[in-house]
Amino acid sequence: MEGQEPSGKITFVEGRGLNYVKQKIEAVDKENFTYSFGVIEADVWKFAEVEKVIYENKFVPTPEGGSICKRTSTYHIKGDGEVNKDNIKDVYGKKTEGLLKAVEAYFIANPDA
Repeated sequence: MEGQEPSGKITFVEGRGLNYVKQKIEAVDKENFTYSFGVIEADVWKFAEVEKVIYENKFVPTPEGGSICKRTSTYHIKGDGEVNKDNIKDVYGKKTEGLLKAVEAYFIANPDA
């Protein structure tokens, strides 16, 4: 990762279809267990109309002692552009779901992490 908070550039390994993404931290609220960040640039934007995407995350405790992460994604569109919501769900929803499943699997396998 390059840069300093609240923004930076993450560079990925070759062969992943994504070389870099620039993110900016929008807000952190430690008391309410929320944070948000924006993806402000990436080399493989699937939709040219997208200016940036803001991800708002809230961690909610569960009765079992764990937590649930609730995420809201807000797409900011350039000018009068339009993006089909079903296309966004197909492209980005599956990637986000895959990432969250990988994180979950890691913590299940490493409960002390």
